[in-house]
Amino acid sequence: MSYEIILTSTREIKEALLSDLEELPNLKIGDYILHIELDELTPEVKEIARKELRETPEVRKEAIVELRDLLREETDLKCPLDKEAWLVRFLRPCKFYPESAFELIKRYYQFKQKHSNLYDGLVPTKNKNIFDHNILTVLPNRDQFGRRVLILELGKKWKHNKVSLDEVYKGCVLFLECAMLEPETQVAGAVVIFDMDGLSLQQVWQFTPPFAKRIVDLLQDAIALRIKNIHIVNQPYLFNMVFALFKPFLREKLRGRIIFHGTDRDSLHSYLSPKSLPAQYGGTLELPRIDGPQWYKLLSMCEKEYEAVNSYGYKKDVESKK
Repeated sequence: MSYEIILTSTREIKEALLSDLEELPNLKIGDYILHIELDELTPEVKEIARKELRETPEVRKEAIVELRDLLREETDLKCPLDKEAWLVRFLRPCKFYPESAFELIKRYYQFKQKHSNLYDGLVPTKNKNIFDHNILTVLPNRDQFGRRVLILELGKKWKHNKVSLDEVYKGCVLFLECAMLEPETQVAGAVVIFDMDGLSLQQVWQFTPPFAKRIVDLLQDAIALRIKNIHIVNQPYLFNMVFALFKPFLREKLRGRIIFHGTDRDSLHSYLSPKSLPAQYGGTLELPRIDGPQWYKLLSMCEKEYEAVNSYGYKKDVESKK
């Protein structure tokens, strides 16, 4: 299906972004338009934020001031203190407790420093291969709870001799950084579907304990996003060998959010409404799938924002001292 890119400029874009981009791309496929949603929270989402995250104008204002003060004391860390939207990005997953958000920010940047071989210069145009192979996508719609849905197809569609797991990882990070921009996603969170249909023994061998630890450390400690569930679907028996690598690093909270469904669509639908899922997962969603090359086109037009994200962090010699 053909598509076109439409550029839009709003006040929210200028307030939310760290770069000087004044326009963001929208992807128009048929009658559907996909855009990075930087709009203010709707009354319904504001109520969720109030109930689940303690977010009120008063709490928010006070937390921003306290978090700024804490960050000013972290003199080895370069971060955009003047950007209120950036501070809120870390306060929301921490329920507006400034000390918790401060610790999350430190872990976020320490993690990027520790894995600088992956994070240095991480921009879409240097990672075209993962998008060309079309094994990662985010659904164009949100689920019934307003959450973003990221899908990874790491079975028969994954050509492991042409796309490394590190490339898969970097592609996921590019999506997650984009999701962190969206106020509604900051509140509602995200879910991940791992589709392991056709996983082979050769693919299993690609997974290593260090890779497993990096993924778990990211999800448990170093991401400013509420990962609400991880759904494993279509997994063969071989997947037990993969999961065995991850289990030693999982704490109870994340372990409880990983659900194994196999081919049981009723089980999946008890968590994700069929209305929010495509037909391949027994759903009735009629919106078009956004393919990898289309996502690449969209995200590469946001390159300056990724460069701005990469410009912040700890001074290079700080990690060795910690």
